[in-house]
This record gives sequence, C-alpha cells and structure tokens, in this order.
Amino acid sequence: MKRAPRFPRLARLRERLSTRDHAFDGWLVVAALSLMLIGWVMVTSASSEVAAGLTGNPWFFSIRHAIFLGVALGAAAFALRVPLAWWKVNGPLLLLLGIGLLVLVLLVGREINGSKRWISIPGVPFNLQASEVAKLCLIAYMAGYLERFLPQVRRQWGAFLRPLLILAIFGVLLILEPDYGAVVVITGCVMGMLLMAGAPWGRFLLLALVVAAGGAVLAIAEPYRMARLASFVDPWADQFASGYQLTQALIAFGRGSWLGMGLGNSVQKLFYLPEAHTDFVFAVLAEELGLLGAVGVIGLFALLIWRAMAVGRRAELARLPFAAYLSYGIALVIGAQAFINIAVSSGMLPTKGLTLPLLSYGGSSLLVSAVMMALLLRADIETRQALRRESPAAPRPDGAPMRPHSQPEGVAK
Repeated sequence: MKRAPRFPRLARLRERLSTRDHAFDGWLVVAALSLMLIGWVMVTSASSEVAAGLTGNPWFFSIRHAIFLGVALGAAAFALRVPLAWWKVNGPLLLLLGIGLLVLVLLVGREINGSKRWISIPGVPFNLQASEVAKLCLIAYMAGYLERFLPQVRRQWGAFLRPLLILAIFGVLLILEPDYGAVVVITGCVMGMLLMAGAPWGRFLLLALVVAAGGAVLAIAEPYRMARLASFVDPWADQFASGYQLTQALIAFGRGSWLGMGLGNSVQKLFYLPEAHTDFVFAVLAEELGLLGAVGVIGLFALLIWRAMAVGRRAELARLPFAAYLSYGIALVIGAQAFINIAVSSGMLPTKGLTLPLLSYGGSSLLVSAVMMALLLRADIETRQALRRESPAAPRPDGAPMRPHSQPEGVAK
C-alpha cells in the first residue's frame, strides 16, 4: 500500500511543477530565456551613455545586442535539429577546429587592450572570439572520449592523462593570447568531466597540486597579473590605477543596497565603471536592481545549472553516456564562468576578462552559450524519447527509477 505524503500540499505543488511528462525540460528553457532577456535590458541600460558618447546613438549597443540575440536564437534553433550523433562522430574534427581557431587568432587576430582574442570576419561587423568556440569544441570531444574510453579512464593513468595533454595544448594557446580566465574555465570543465566520469580522487589531488603550482607561476610571470592580485588584496590602496575597476564595481554594489537605484538610474555606468556592459554588467545590475535583483539572477543561473545536471543524470540512467557527459560539461562551463564573473564583480576574485554567459554584451559569447542551451535541450529530448521506448520498468524521465535495476554500463558509480 502506497504511503501518503507527509506534506500533501508540497507534494501536489511539486507534481504540478514537474516536467517529467513533457517533451523537454521547460524550466531549462525558462531560465535560459529569462537570462537572455534580462541581459538585453541590462546591456541597454549600462551602455546608453557610453554609446551616446562614442557614436551619438544611445541605442547603438542595444540594437547590436538585439541582433546578436536574434542570430544566437537562430543558431540555437538550427543546433536543436542536429542529432547528438553528429556531434559525437565529428568530435575529433571539432577538436581540430578549436585548436585551429586558437592558432589562427594568434596569427591574424585583432588586438584589443593588449590581448589577441578576436578574429575579424571580412564584410561582417562581427569579431569572433576564438576561445568561446574552442570551449564548445573541447566539451564535445571530451564527451565522446569519455564514452569510448570510460573503463580505461577509471583504471589506467594513460587514458586519464590523454585529455589533460589536449587541455595543456589549449591552455598554452590561450595563455599566448593571453586569456587566463578561459584557461581557468576549461581546466575546471575538463577536470569536472573526468570527476563525473568516476576517475579516482587520488589523481585529482595530485593534479590539483600541479595546477596550483602552475597557476602561481603564471600569476607572477606577467607584471599586469601581479598588479591585479595586489589590487584584489587591497583595491583601495591604488583606487585610481590598478584597483580602479574593482573599487568602482564595489561602489556600484554599495549604492544598490536592497532594492537598487531603479532601472536606468545607475551612476557608475556614467563613464566611471569601465566595461560596464560587458565584463562588469552584473555590478550595474546590482546597482540598479539591488540585492534582490542580483540574488534573483544568481537564482536563475542556479536553476539553469541544476536542470543541466538533471539532464545529464537522466541521460546516464537512459544509458546515453555521450549526452550525459556533454550535459555535465556544458553545466560546468556555464557555472564556472558565471561564478568567476560574479565573484570578480563583487571582489571575491582577482579581475579577469570573462563575460557573464547569456547576459553580457558580446556576440561570440551569446552565440556559443545559446548553442550550448540547444545542445542541452537536444540531449534532454533524445533522452526522454529513449526512455519512452523502453519498458514500463525503465527509469522515469525525472530520473527516479520505478524499480531497482542494475548499474548501466558506462555510468559512474
């Protein structure tokens, strides 16, 4: 006899909010689209004065961002129609594409603020950021690699280290740009995917020491990185030079208080806070919408990452390892980049040039992030279709098995 739920109202609410009988996870779509729309509003607000000063048109960056948003949604709709099997089969080619773009940007890339991160496309008013595409290519290759060599990754050092050699190639090319923030993001992503695949903990502890030592060397290798670290420790000591961005961002957070100054009423965006509509858009958001608005956006990112992880778990239960590890990789990249951007804006981490996924101004970041969301939806749709084709005893789409069953092959225990 089935036991009655302890809290019937909560059980009924959970049942109403559940998406297990739907064709896809609606909460994932809600979170992604909400962040995109909030991003458009905040880019419009944060860039109006800068755009008026540079171009004479206060809506210049808003219009460009709207175009980027339309192109990103179109690319996402196209990617949603591509089966995951295509990404799995072409993983090695995508890896070569990612490495090729990182090499190309070093040769013919456009230098902005001392970094070569963008490739100018002739005839198109759009600069492609190579590292954004490279992240997606690396995730797709890693998901296919883990599907093919999962038992060896868990037991053999050689299979465990091969992805790290590829990661080292990506890292060296990114450091040459330089793009230290992207190195941190892709390192965390690859290590996280290996951990989700069930690689032994002891290897990660050893590699953590190596990575920490390498990070320390990279931090002191360039004077500008040392200046960022010094300004991070005490930004007010040199608030008009190395600590300028951070102090202005902190002022924005302080002015925002609980409820904010009101949409469009930010003072820091008036040529005080550099990169207000790109890297530091979250600081302007906190100033205009206050603590409640900032926490709401963080909640949307948390919802997005939670649902992405849930997609990966459902794929594991459905014995679809490629979809599972692809979903985990996307969740890790979005989560890591969002955490670093927000932590930098609020003074918890040293300043890095990373955009806030789905929210900051920038065509490359928005385009790749939208395609990642489409891949998550595709993984979820294919997983639910596979589960429906199985017997009634198969796991339900919400990830809860209807009866005990054996551990599927290729799933981490």
